[in-house]
Amino acid sequence: MGILQDDVVIIREPEKQDEATIITVNCPDKTGLGSDLCRIILFFHLTILRGDVSTDGKWCYIVFWVVGKEKTRWNLLKKRLIAACPTCSSASGISYYCSDLQPPKPHDVYLLKFSCNDRKGLLHDVTEVLCELELTIKKVKVSTTPDGKVLDLFFITDTRELLHTQKRRDGTIDKLTAILEDIFTTIDIELVGSETTVFSQASSSLPNAITDVFDSQSGTSTSDSVSIVMDNTLSPAHTLVQIMCQNHKGLLFDIMRTLKDFNIQISYGRFSKKSRGKCEIDLFIMQIDGKKIVDPSKKESLSSRLKTELLRPLKVAVVSRGPDTELLVANPVELAGKGRPLVFHDITLALKMLGLCIFSAEVGRHVIGDRECEVYRVLLDEGEGLSFPRNKIEKGVWKMLMGWE
Repeated sequence: MGILQDDVVIIREPEKQDEATIITVNCPDKTGLGSDLCRIILFFHLTILRGDVSTDGKWCYIVFWVVGKEKTRWNLLKKRLIAACPTCSSASGISYYCSDLQPPKPHDVYLLKFSCNDRKGLLHDVTEVLCELELTIKKVKVSTTPDGKVLDLFFITDTRELLHTQKRRDGTIDKLTAILEDIFTTIDIELVGSETTVFSQASSSLPNAITDVFDSQSGTSTSDSVSIVMDNTLSPAHTLVQIMCQNHKGLLFDIMRTLKDFNIQISYGRFSKKSRGKCEIDLFIMQIDGKKIVDPSKKESLSSRLKTELLRPLKVAVVSRGPDTELLVANPVELAGKGRPLVFHDITLALKMLGLCIFSAEVGRHVIGDRECEVYRVLLDEGEGLSFPRNKIEKGVWKMLMGWE
């Protein structure tokens, strides 16, 4: 069976403003494909309203109904979705399945350095430009000097893989210069190595004081807001997973990446939003060996991880550091080495909307419990005499990360 390359991904934009855009993916199947596609859709600031997945184990057919920003670059989204599908080989204009023999090449890592006068919302404006340019922030260190200047270090990779060219670098610097609007700005971009060499250090553990804060949040969400039922009686070959939960930004991605980490394949699935922010998900799944999940310990392990991801996919805390206030956010990393996208973007946007300046910020990989996480540590500059309630900061950041009004 073949399929034209142009038909691997079809995007049908709505005829009316209040309708959803329909994205159809028709390609060879692979374990974790749904997670990869949902991650790209989330990166483009799109919300999935409905989803249907069907596969025979070799070929899959996926449909997403999405809504998002007016300025969504649909052609670029299509290109990124096609790139995430298993590779194909062409013959007479027809594309056929060809299994991936080599792991993806690690991206080159560049160090973006800039210095300028500080102002409210500066870090978010820079982060937004980097996202628009498809430059992925891998690590960041931000500091403010006593005279009100910032020195920011961003370790980034380029989705377009063009940052080695002078044209791409000049274009990036021009975009940043325009958004910074500061005649004293200095910007530099230099290659520092590949992902495997720059981030090869073993993850370190955080101070106990920070891990204790995250551990104390285990009871902050009520487990009865999520219902997960696993049934082996309704299908001779599949385990049926039925999920009912509260909707949040990236919900389907959180489910898909969990199944990917467990090497679970979805044969058929349906996702839909209901009234009052509720969602229903039905998934017919099997293990990588083609069998249903009958081992009670495996069922319990998968159910427990799904419930954790749906209740609190990210951990947010605001703590006092003497006279200062520090914001902490932990973003769990999937086994493939990727965390949820746009977390730093949403953190900086929330703080900008709250009118708070960032004195310093640091993003790094650390081990919390038994999981590797991207940990964001942001020291807030509240200004003289300004005392912002910690619970208001935490609530504002949490609502932005979850996509709640």
